[in-house]
Amino acid sequence: MRTVLATKPSWPNKTTPNNERSICMRVAVGQFRELSLEDITFARQLGASGITLNHPDFQSPSWRKLLGRHGAYRASNAPEIDHWEFMDLLRLRTMVEDQGLKLEAIENVPGHYMDKIHLGAPGRDEQIDAYCKTIRNMGRAGIHMLGYTFNITRVWRTSQFARTRGGAYTSAFDLNRLGSLADDALSLSHEAVWENFRYFIRAVLPVAEEADVHLALHPDDPPFDELGGMARVMVGKENLKKVFEIGDSEFHGLDFCMGTCAERGVEEMYELLDYFSAAGKVFYAHVRNIKGSGGQFSECFIDDGDIDIPRALRILKDNGFNGFVIDDHVPQVVGDTSWGHRARAHAMGYLQGLVAAIESP
Repeated sequence: MRTVLATKPSWPNKTTPNNERSICMRVAVGQFRELSLEDITFARQLGASGITLNHPDFQSPSWRKLLGRHGAYRASNAPEIDHWEFMDLLRLRTMVEDQGLKLEAIENVPGHYMDKIHLGAPGRDEQIDAYCKTIRNMGRAGIHMLGYTFNITRVWRTSQFARTRGGAYTSAFDLNRLGSLADDALSLSHEAVWENFRYFIRAVLPVAEEADVHLALHPDDPPFDELGGMARVMVGKENLKKVFEIGDSEFHGLDFCMGTCAERGVEEMYELLDYFSAAGKVFYAHVRNIKGSGGQFSECFIDDGDIDIPRALRILKDNGFNGFVIDDHVPQVVGDTSWGHRARAHAMGYLQGLVAAIESP
């Protein structure tokens, strides 16, 4: 029988008062799906505290090469790998640390590792077992933060070629342009999504606690109750409170995405950030800016949107946050790489300056 986590009535808990804690916010660099030694060097040159990865597929040829997996990784008739393996994770962590950085977190297993979990489909128990194996391997390898989402349709945008300052390309969303995209094969009610989440989190949280791995939920982007026939529940204060009532553990918190939460309204984002960071539930934060909210918004440069980034960082500081923040999505500037080295250097420098000022006595 699968072990489940009992819901405890103790959450939320107020953090220790500021004058009794050692506060030190730090700035990492993120959104690496692929990684090279040059990327690690770039992060070090920028003065980042460390790096995060997003959706890495360690079975891809580029990852196999980086991690020293030369030649055939597995026989052609071998079962498909459905988890991250210990030696890959250990090699990765030590590679990053050899360059004087920290592997702050890995965000999101490949989508096909969790599709049956999200849908409550046959085979989800096997996927949960594999997910638990990933958690245990991360803990053994000394990587203690795993970001996750609970939404099979992931991020939605209606354009990747909107324009922002100076003509830079960025992404945008317009609810009026979606039309009818409902897919009966992927349609789930809110009750079904909540039940699938409850089944998942109560199975994996005891494993995370034992392995010393923190699970950080990224809210649904965009944060609407339904898109394309699929209910989305990781939105808004009351739903996020419910998340931590179902999965109540000091090892369960938020990857708080400022841009995502502001897509419902900037003032609501400040309220959420204050509430959950005061409760010790913000494990780390994605920092990006947007223009607009509700059904229409576009991404933009970090210093050029509706979010008052200094105000947001001060909220974290005032509530005793001592984790890391990372740059998030960035516009595509002239002469840049597909990952956005130039734009990320700008975002990193902006964040580092703000954090240094906010943390200054």
